[in-house]
Amino acid sequence: MKLSLLGIGIAGALALATSTAFAGTPAGKAQLGSFGVDLTARDTTVKPGNDFNRYANGHWIDTYVLKDYETSYGSFNELRDRAEAQTHTLMEALQGRQDLAPGSNGRKLRDFYASYMDRAARDAAGIRPLQPVLNEIAAIDTPAKLVAAFGNAGIHGSSAPFGLFLGVDRKDPNQYQVGLGVGGLGLPDRDYYLNPGPRFVEIRSAYLAHIQRMLGFAGVPEADAKSRAEAVLALETAMAKPQWDRVKLRDRDKTLNVHTFAELLQAYPGYDWAAQLRAQGMPQPERLNIATPDVIAPMIALVNATSLSTWRDYLTFHAVDGNADLLSSEIDQAAFEFNGKVLSGQQAQREDWKRALALVGGRAGLGEALGELYVARYFKPEAKQAMEVLVENLRTALRKNIEQLDWMGEATKAEAFRKLASFRPKIGYPSKWKDYSSVAISPTDLVANVMAMRQYNRADQNRRVGQKTDREEWGMTPQTVNAYYNSAFNEIVFPAAILQAPFFDLHADPAVNYGGIGAVIGHEMGHGFDDQGSKSDADGIQRNWWTDEDRARFEQRTKALGAQYDAYCPLEGQCVNGGLTMGENIGDLGGLSMAYTAYQLSLGGKPAPVLEGLTGDQRFYMSWAQIWKGKYRDAALLNLIKTNPHSPAMYRANGPLRNIDAWYRAFDVKPGDAMYLPPEQRVRIW
Repeated sequence: MKLSLLGIGIAGALALATSTAFAGTPAGKAQLGSFGVDLTARDTTVKPGNDFNRYANGHWIDTYVLKDYETSYGSFNELRDRAEAQTHTLMEALQGRQDLAPGSNGRKLRDFYASYMDRAARDAAGIRPLQPVLNEIAAIDTPAKLVAAFGNAGIHGSSAPFGLFLGVDRKDPNQYQVGLGVGGLGLPDRDYYLNPGPRFVEIRSAYLAHIQRMLGFAGVPEADAKSRAEAVLALETAMAKPQWDRVKLRDRDKTLNVHTFAELLQAYPGYDWAAQLRAQGMPQPERLNIATPDVIAPMIALVNATSLSTWRDYLTFHAVDGNADLLSSEIDQAAFEFNGKVLSGQQAQREDWKRALALVGGRAGLGEALGELYVARYFKPEAKQAMEVLVENLRTALRKNIEQLDWMGEATKAEAFRKLASFRPKIGYPSKWKDYSSVAISPTDLVANVMAMRQYNRADQNRRVGQKTDREEWGMTPQTVNAYYNSAFNEIVFPAAILQAPFFDLHADPAVNYGGIGAVIGHEMGHGFDDQGSKSDADGIQRNWWTDEDRARFEQRTKALGAQYDAYCPLEGQCVNGGLTMGENIGDLGGLSMAYTAYQLSLGGKPAPVLEGLTGDQRFYMSWAQIWKGKYRDAALLNLIKTNPHSPAMYRANGPLRNIDAWYRAFDVKPGDAMYLPPEQRVRIW
């Protein structure tokens, strides 16, 4: 049955659809241009082989002006704007409703949103709504109270050096497992504390002033604020030093260290782990995973060597900073001066309604309540059916690609085929919605509402300790413009909101859909076979299913791919980290390769038509490049390359193409072109 879907291709998928699949789309008309690509975005003065991203997007890059509240912008943001406008329409409709029953999701959405939008009330309240939290922190006068405060940091919106959280047992994905991690940093990455470069020195200076200002809002006298802020920054710097860098943290073999709770107590004395669990309301687990075991002891020593007064200031600072956007305009704007302007280059706050939607409709808020309304209004069954066809076509294409691999042996291929066959797609929205009936929401108390959601989410996590996993749950809301792969469940997930142009258009040319959403589907499938996802088998169990020879050949290829990305330097002295971005780069290269195979198979041996002077292959790669068009402010770009496992957009557009022979043929790329790689240097993985 799955193989029979191949012959349908996107053309067959279109036959399943109607003009109601996406609101506002005329029957048969592509949303972008005449066939689904925005040709006006191109800069045709640029040779495709020199910079394909600029060839496809250069005019847009040169003419798009970032809005003051934008730190970056691209195709994902365009879709997010569209989904945001759609959810805003839904939320505004609720505001005028007087017939919403008390306790209903609609009433809760209405009231939560209204509590955020009442700026006058928030300004009048100032710091007062947070005072109970600040009083609790101020009362810390024993190590026991400090540990309890660490356990309640999530509820308080503060921070802590240790986090106990719920995950999935990587050796038995049918069971949840408690994990122990280390964190507590206020800057985006340990490198922000330790890098001696002038950019980072400037950021640390601004951070010190920021800590001082936040402490001032909590009542710390101005005369003392600077020295106390210096102590907090020194504490965080000491916390940063033993922590692992992000490349090491990506290694699933290194971060799998399961111990019994008794072994935890024996190996890491000097800290009351049971007390932190009690404060969190989390049942004591029999076993837990310690992600970074050699960091625990240094952090315990630091906890015990630091005065309670410094820890109080640390917690106070993070509580004010972590809740600033819920408080008065003065506090909110003061926090933005650092968190927005310095760290991301953002020049102005987003409008309140946008921020309210992000909070209320986010996964930590009433996200699925809003998602249920979103799906009912904007997502139609025909779109889901078409997407299901595409997923199966990509599954078939990946199987064909694996069959043709010359570097992988038959034993490993058999395991790969089993994993591929076990991929479970989730499309659009969950089969069951979250139950928010226990959450009390006030129309006038924003901080209380956020605290109630934090309590709800913590209780939801705590109740699962020792239980079987729920495979029907989603990690994203339907209105989220994104997608993901979950290795524990071997599932690929595509929320409703991403299924729009330029990624997916029921009325676009097949080449465009394969180069867009087809490559996104392939990307998520590719995560199952990237450098880390490939460490789990068809059942989601972390184990080595490779022969040693095949794994060595795979790692030889990934190392070469990483070296390519290491050479991309978007800012002076700041380059992409090929190790940090490895999984996403493999996903991009593999996803684009399998999407191209699927597109070719869908043609059934017949030539694709030429549309507006572009061949089918050219339209395919144009579509790919246009989903990665983007612009960044320098501060946001620095933050991205230091913290984000994704490469900057321009390298996502160009990087995979340099390794794909069909792209060279499609655009007649020759030696001497800037993007040209000799065939023997092109990396072929999936």
